[in-house]
Amino acid sequence: MKKYFFILFMLFLGTNLVFAQQSERGARIEVKGSVLAKESYAPISNVEVSTDKGAYTETNKQGEFSIIVSVGDELIFRKSDIETLRYIIKNDEDIKVLVSDYDSDSNAGLYKRTATKSVVTKHKSFIDSANHYKRIDIEKSIDFISQSISELGASANKKELALSLTTLGEVYQYYQQYDLAIENFKDAQIANKTTRTALLLGRIYILNNELDNARNTLEPLLDVKNMIPYQRTELYEGLGDVFKMQNSIDKAVAYYEEGLKVANKNQITPKVTDLNSKIADAYAKEGRSVEAEGYYNNSLKLARKEAPQRAIQEKEKVADFYNNKNRYDEEIKLRKNTLNELNSLPAPVVAQKSTIVGFDSITSQRINYKIGRAYIAQDKYEEAIPYLEKSIVEADREDDLIVQKDATRKLSELYESKGDFFKAYKTYQEYVAVVDTLYRRKEQEISRAARFNREISSRQSRISGLEQERELSQSKYALAVTEQQLVQESFKRQQWVIYSLIAGLVLMGLAAFFFYRSNQQQKLANNLLALKSLRSQMNPHFIFNALNSVNNYIAKSDERSANRFLSEFSTLMRSVLENSEEDFIPLSKELELLELYVKLEHSRFPDKFDYALEIDENIDVSEFEIPPMLLQPYIENAIWHGLRYKEDKGYLKIGLAKINKDCIQIIISDNGIGRKESAKLKTQNQKKQKSKGMGNIKKRVAILNDMYKDRIDVSIGDLETTGSGTKVILTLKKD
Repeated sequence: MKKYFFILFMLFLGTNLVFAQQSERGARIEVKGSVLAKESYAPISNVEVSTDKGAYTETNKQGEFSIIVSVGDELIFRKSDIETLRYIIKNDEDIKVLVSDYDSDSNAGLYKRTATKSVVTKHKSFIDSANHYKRIDIEKSIDFISQSISELGASANKKELALSLTTLGEVYQYYQQYDLAIENFKDAQIANKTTRTALLLGRIYILNNELDNARNTLEPLLDVKNMIPYQRTELYEGLGDVFKMQNSIDKAVAYYEEGLKVANKNQITPKVTDLNSKIADAYAKEGRSVEAEGYYNNSLKLARKEAPQRAIQEKEKVADFYNNKNRYDEEIKLRKNTLNELNSLPAPVVAQKSTIVGFDSITSQRINYKIGRAYIAQDKYEEAIPYLEKSIVEADREDDLIVQKDATRKLSELYESKGDFFKAYKTYQEYVAVVDTLYRRKEQEISRAARFNREISSRQSRISGLEQERELSQSKYALAVTEQQLVQESFKRQQWVIYSLIAGLVLMGLAAFFFYRSNQQQKLANNLLALKSLRSQMNPHFIFNALNSVNNYIAKSDERSANRFLSEFSTLMRSVLENSEEDFIPLSKELELLELYVKLEHSRFPDKFDYALEIDENIDVSEFEIPPMLLQPYIENAIWHGLRYKEDKGYLKIGLAKINKDCIQIIISDNGIGRKESAKLKTQNQKKQKSKGMGNIKKRVAILNDMYKDRIDVSIGDLETTGSGTKVILTLKKD
């Protein structure tokens, strides 16, 4: 029996491998390369480059070419004065063809090389190594680029320098360091303008949401003649992306369709699929469902002819479209089909992960969660439960805390809707545990991101230093030549000295400017990291005390109160988590959260205080924004350290008063025992906790004021001259 099982397993594995190889072979890719003389490294122009499938192109004056092929195709290189060469396509890596015994001096039109043969050879070797390590080890990749720039020296060829800077920009783009990528692409364009670098710069502007800069970069390329078809398709696609993000749907579709014409004419199959999908996205964004569905059907048909991963990606996009249109049956059917296809892929393909922050891969646990959510939207709770449970198990196995958190929360809400409060409470406890783990994980990610940014900044500074040294070396060389000429002409000597000094000052000014800009970017990054860290340190007292209250209700068999309290508490916590990543939220939303929080505290201490929320009728709260959960610690202090110790019933008041049209005051006052009496009652641990909590608020306010120009001011004082009661005044500016 074991023997038959083994034979079946090997047949299944072999079938999958053949299917994967056939899919890989069928995919259309763009391959770029160059044809060079082996002895002199001089480029060879007008070489005929063709494939056994009929594709054809020629090398340009720099010996470079670009051609659309499939994996497994045979490239053939022909020219009258060289031996015919052949090459089998294995992947999309750049190709370098070296021709032996080629007399470069006998060919006109070759550009004059300013670097020696050994320098150029080493530079190419370093760039090849940098490309090899680009997706594996960013530090090694950047170090190889640094060596390539250093190897060029003072007499650097602009084309080779631009290649180094472009490669560096691609490395930064892969790791989502968009500002650094933009800086290096722009420097590469200054050194040597190329269509490829301009397209890369336009794409990175789009990724960084700098749409005006993207348009200014891409639109001039429309006038470029003799652009290769693949680049022309990328140009139309990029402009379509810009206008789609600017909600100019008709213009976006027009550019996408132009790109589609070029892709169809030149059989650029992957781009045909992508552009059909993007046209569908544009129509869906504008609410034109009929047109969107038509193009989605086209993209699905085309994606099935490509690699299985591409088909799965497109099916998930269409399923999301069905979800947005409340077509849940069609969504569920398509996601189940996708799930079967995903599970049938070979294990190494399914297990692919990215080290890039924010990468949203298509996984089994994510699809199961979306299927469960679609069933819930149809009130089919029993069908939803197995998919949510399976999603939780798979997410736990794959260490996918985001999906595990969402699925666990949704399952808890489902049990609550069914009236199974015991399971709802138990599942909610699991949700809280996952959230705690996720918070710890985020703190670790913040620390790693800070370290990563420091390392990248250090390496970028080294590269900037190399460029400056090269430029200074060139200036020194020019000065030496000028001094020899100044022996004959003193007037010219004075002019050259002056010009050289001016150039030196300009270089120093540029160096100072880049250093200042780098410091400002680092300061902003540090502020953002600090804000994320402070937001993640929510005071756990209320959470633990609230859970104890639920436990007391349960112990007293007061199921209704426990259920009501737990429901309101979960609503508050869900809102807090949703707003945890924002610097500012609408003031109206913050007031809703505060009112819910005070209501929960009042339900716990009804005999200790009453409360009121008074808003000046002249204030339009929708015009103001405030950092989330900024007021809650002050209200918590008022209740727990002022009103709770008061012998008779106290009073908490939250008031909003208008100062002028751009500024309001939020006043939190209580007639509790006061700060001095409260301090006497506290233990050392309580004093430490309060100091830490108030310190975090002060740091947070200080960072926000530094980033947003003093929008918030907080003062704390006694309500009465006798020292009883506390009054907190928070001044908030509109912008």
